[in-house]
Amino acid sequence: MGKPVAPADFSALVKELKAVAKTLDTHLQGKQWIAGDSFSLADLYTGAFFVASFQTVLDGGFRKAVPNLAAWFANFIAHQPVIRRMGRIQLCAKALKPATTGGPPPGAAAAPKAPAAAPKKEEKPAADDDLDLFGDDDDDGAAAKAAAEAAKKSKKPKKKAVAMSLVMLEVKPLDDTINLDDVAKKILSTLTQDGLFWKQEYRKEPVAFGIFKLIVGFSLEDEKVSVDDVVERIEALADMVQSVEIQAFNKI
Repeated sequence: MGKPVAPADFSALVKELKAVAKTLDTHLQGKQWIAGDSFSLADLYTGAFFVASFQTVLDGGFRKAVPNLAAWFANFIAHQPVIRRMGRIQLCAKALKPATTGGPPPGAAAAPKAPAAAPKKEEKPAADDDLDLFGDDDDDGAAAKAAAEAAKKSKKPKKKAVAMSLVMLEVKPLDDTINLDDVAKKILSTLTQDGLFWKQEYRKEPVAFGIFKLIVGFSLEDEKVSVDDVVERIEALADMVQSVEIQAFNKI
């Protein structure tokens, strides 16, 4: 707590403050702000100086004697930047009186003593066995292991990718009297098995002397179908087919 100001010194300071306030009141006659018609740094610094004064000693009676200063300060504390910085400022209704020195003022009752604080109950320190600063490593390891095993069980096994191939064949007819459309129809309708997928589109390409060959394609599952077996089965159509050659063979 700061040292109390003697009543005589307090009164002298208030008298000096009010003299400054009256001088500023005269300056503000006919003006909204100290430096003109707009808020400026002069208002900010001066207003900040007078805030404590208007809250403590420049009471309502004195403010009536300095109407220009009172109106200016009312505008100052209502200014939004001032409100954001200082909050709502409440003016005093009555002036603050100086504090007396050397004890309480006459007639004042002695302030009651605050009750002594009850002694804080001493807390019993935790036993070493109960104090666990870092946790049980064994428990953490077991929990992590259990979580890993649960995740492993819940994880569905990935379906094994099926190895497949794409094959294009050249089928040469027995002679120029063979209808290649009939050959294609025969191949697509009779040479079927699990894992063999014929492409329904085919084409005819010229060989020589007006003879054409048939180009057919299919995809297959490598574990289920043999390309050589497919070729042999087509060549088995001896009344229509002369030979079969592999034009392209690619893994998918």
